Amino acid sequence: MDYSFYQHYWWLLISLLGGLLVFLLFVQGGQSLIYSLGKKEENLHLLTASLNKKWELTFTTLVTFGAGFFASFPLFYSTSFGGAYWVWMLILFSFVVQAVSYEFIYKQGNLLGKKTYQAFLFANGLLGPVLLGAAVSTLFFGAEFVVNKDNLTTIHPVISSWQNSWHGLEAVANPWNVILGLAIFFLARCLGCLYFINNLNHTEIREKARKQLLINAIAFLAAFLPYLIKLLLKDGFTENPETGIISVESYKYWHNLLAMPWALAILLIGVILVLYGVVRTIFQSAFTKGIWFTGAGTILTVWVVLLIAGYNHTAYYPSLSDMQSSLTIANSSSSLFTLKAMSVVSLFIPVVIAYIWYVWRKLDKK
Repeated sequence: MDYSFYQHYWWLLISLLGGLLVFLLFVQGGQSLIYSLGKKEENLHLLTASLNKKWELTFTTLVTFGAGFFASFPLFYSTSFGGAYWVWMLILFSFVVQAVSYEFIYKQGNLLGKKTYQAFLFANGLLGPVLLGAAVSTLFFGAEFVVNKDNLTTIHPVISSWQNSWHGLEAVANPWNVILGLAIFFLARCLGCLYFINNLNHTEIREKARKQLLINAIAFLAAFLPYLIKLLLKDGFTENPETGIISVESYKYWHNLLAMPWALAILLIGVILVLYGVVRTIFQSAFTKGIWFTGAGTILTVWVVLLIAGYNHTAYYPSLSDMQSSLTIANSSSSLFTLKAMSVVSLFIPVVIAYIWYVWRKLDKK
């Protein structure tokens, strides 16, 4: 268990947390559907009450994902969160608004009124997935930053510097970043439909959710498949493990999958599970457990996509301003001591997952 082992171990865990986060975005997807499925006041109340039991799981996972990245790969955290701060601030603000909305939406005499908080929930359901998808896409399509570790010895030790005044908002200027954001948005809506079908024993809501599921599944495939094809065919940055020099490699991410056939197998299983849960729910009215199949497939698919972003000596955060500033698992991680210490804590992850499962079932009994 050398330094490289712990670096790859933590990238694996961070990628898994990313997959879990995308699955839990069913809350945001459900919020974006409240006006489509809840045109009656009674139905709208059922939808928001159902989501109110689960939104904290998504919020907590988002915070854990950010904290895990900070602890294991601090150079990425300081570069992206410190440079592209506007896009991250918008993401965090939309989630804070969500938390406030669930707290006050049904309290008597709230300041802004119920409809305002419902609009806030819809806004979080739209902006959250799209902005997260666009931010994650920069792991493949790069950003404009420069890293200079020699600055550690200066009076003002600023290692990373952003090279434009947009500070993250420029991500939406790349259409491929927007396409992934839209793919995550429509996937979240699919997961939201599947969640409502599973969680609410309400004939009208289930019928409308199945119709929305078909529409959003088609939209998701229309966005995700071109993005995946583009990703597997595009150039990537690769690091020489002996010299640390970064160079361009054609078809980098496709080569990563070929070099890791187990990852390719997991990706195919994930895609099949996603499609199985969606298709069976659409065409079999008595089937209500599609959320578990599509959810598991989502976790596996996103997990592999993030794995190939960093494994096999890949620059997981390419710099468009200076190729040699690109971040890799090897040049951006914490010290060996820190990674070892955190690895002991990571052994409690199964306990956390079991707790989430317990809380989920406990809340649904009421």
